[in-house]
Amino acid sequence: MAAERPRRDGHPGYLLHTYAYRETSLVAEIYVREVGRVAVIARGARRPRSALRGVLMAFQPLMLSWSGKSELKTLHKAEWQGGYAPLRGLSLICGFYLNELLLKLLPREDPHEELFEAYATALAQLPAAQDHAAVLRRFERVLLQELGYGLVFDREAVSGAPIVADARYRYVPDRGPVAAGESCEQSGVELAGQTLMDMAVDQYTDPRTVQQSKVLMRSLINHCLGNQTLHTRQLLRDLQQL
Repeated sequence: MAAERPRRDGHPGYLLHTYAYRETSLVAEIYVREVGRVAVIARGARRPRSALRGVLMAFQPLMLSWSGKSELKTLHKAEWQGGYAPLRGLSLICGFYLNELLLKLLPREDPHEELFEAYATALAQLPAAQDHAAVLRRFERVLLQELGYGLVFDREAVSGAPIVADARYRYVPDRGPVAAGESCEQSGVELAGQTLMDMAVDQYTDPRTVQQSKVLMRSLINHCLGNQTLHTRQLLRDLQQL
């Protein structure tokens, strides 16, 4: 097994979360394209004149350098790469929701470059988004697929038959769509075939699809979370957006 590289320089990434560490430092959870989620100590980052103080911003692209062989590494440099419009209001809460999903579902140092690109795309879309739900559904889909929860929207799980728009199905975690009324299966989320067909092509314009896809993705993510709670989801639910 190859030894872990003691230092990594100039990797594109994002800041997911920070908390205070001792008197002047921070522990930061960063998300890096080639590495995944990494925990680092930003020493002295809380000092007024620290070079890191004004750079460690969530939802903005950064170039990051760190070193260390333990689980908690040392951050050496963070450079702002020019970025997206600031997230405000509902867009900001949606951004925190994406970060919380990554923090709770993505193992450390487990790279998923397609997921990284989906995250970057969502952050770019959120500031001016007219349809926040569609942005979240597209990201959630990539997240679940990258974590190994293969999502099937185009065919029935048992027979493999194509989904029929006006038929009814139950979407069962770890299985997929099962035709409603033809099985004793009572678990999962009931939804229309048209909703599945819309989700297969990431189309979220039909009001029924918007509502049913929200319920379905919430159920699938809950299945992955187990006993963990998403605090940002409650905020979004209070705003009737998630």
